[in-house]
Amino acid sequence: MKTKKVIIMGAAGRDFHNFNVYYRNNPEYEVVAFTAEQIPNIAGRFYPASLAGKLYPKGIPIYPETNLPELIKELKADEAVFSYSDVPYETLMQKAALVLACGANFKLLGPASTMIASKKKVVSVCAVRTGCGKSQTSRKVASVLKELGKKTVIIRHPMPYGDLEKQVCQRYQTLDDMENHQCTIEEMEEYEDHIKEGNIVYAGVDYGKILEEAEKEADVVLWDGGNNDLPFYKPDLHIVVTDPHRPGHERRYYPGETNLIMADIVIINKVDTANPRDVQTVRENAFKLNPDAVVIETDSPVTVDHPEKVRGKRVLVIEDGPTLTHGEMGYGAATVAASQFGALEIVDPRPYATGSLREIYLKYPHLQKILPAMGYGKEQVKELKKAILDTPCDLILIGTPVDLGRLMKLDRPYLHVYYSLAEKQPPTLKDLIKNWLAKEESCNPLVPAKA
Repeated sequence: MKTKKVIIMGAAGRDFHNFNVYYRNNPEYEVVAFTAEQIPNIAGRFYPASLAGKLYPKGIPIYPETNLPELIKELKADEAVFSYSDVPYETLMQKAALVLACGANFKLLGPASTMIASKKKVVSVCAVRTGCGKSQTSRKVASVLKELGKKTVIIRHPMPYGDLEKQVCQRYQTLDDMENHQCTIEEMEEYEDHIKEGNIVYAGVDYGKILEEAEKEADVVLWDGGNNDLPFYKPDLHIVVTDPHRPGHERRYYPGETNLIMADIVIINKVDTANPRDVQTVRENAFKLNPDAVVIETDSPVTVDHPEKVRGKRVLVIEDGPTLTHGEMGYGAATVAASQFGALEIVDPRPYATGSLREIYLKYPHLQKILPAMGYGKEQVKELKKAILDTPCDLILIGTPVDLGRLMKLDRPYLHVYYSLAEKQPPTLKDLIKNWLAKEESCNPLVPAKA
């Protein structure tokens, strides 16, 4: 049988996982290249031989996705496998059209081919888009599981933006662990709040090895998904978060719609700040796609420690980077806080952006008076700090999960905006998770059923 030559189209996450679980030791395929999109500073590197396995003694090169047509022809690729997330269907099919026109087949790998089964129970928290509120949902679920007496370990969707050989399996229990692992701002945004709440977090590159380590100290594994990607592990309970500020997106983005169809629990978040008609649109779409799922509504309240300091001030608003860029949101928690607590004006940071930040504003023109907290490398962090310090304002509102004021010295007052998950009416997540656990344990002859 002829070996099929494959190019994996990725963004330093799902692509590596798909390779590890489906292609790494599969002699029917030869992965001749990865391509990189969405995330800067990934292209130009190699997926190292130490991770690629015995079939790839030289490792696998990573190229920009813009090189894809030439790569298909030069490498005589038979297939291009799309392996990243939070992409509109139109864009997905445009990429498919390009691949087909260049002479290769276009392929998607589904959950059955890529999800790893765990020895422990798995609860997954995913979303239909980036920026739905998955992070606070994951923290809430972790809190509920601990309250119900379950030792819970979080495994986070990958963000391996550094030395891949050093990032095979990472464990985070303290804030110092983030420094020891040389985390980017994007990584810290997902780990810091979990760590502050006493949660152990695993992440890295090889999610088979990561699961083996996490299972040693967990009753329940909590998959904390990224973007709107599918779980890497087979979930026993699949929770999916939707966003009524972007009604209809739950049916127009890959693979968010798949998540919604697979969900056991659907959360309509941010109801407190959304138009009721948009909430109803999301509810109707959820019912059409998945009538068996339990649908609950939640608020996403924002708070700051001293809200009186916002009133009458000219504020610089900083928001979570990926939520604003490929998440396509035009605002976030800090913007809501500025309005809610009476800021005089939101200052426009765009004239003060340099380097890659200026390029981001050109690529994402929907971004207006808002600064995305991009921090994928040391140079980009320097550009971010320069934009913050150069933008004239009275107060900085930081709407990122990580406290940027802890990471960089700011020469003016700032407030960190917090956001959480607030349930509106029964059934609560605790009710649903408690019922699920009772059913799971009643089916296990080794665990006595609870009354």
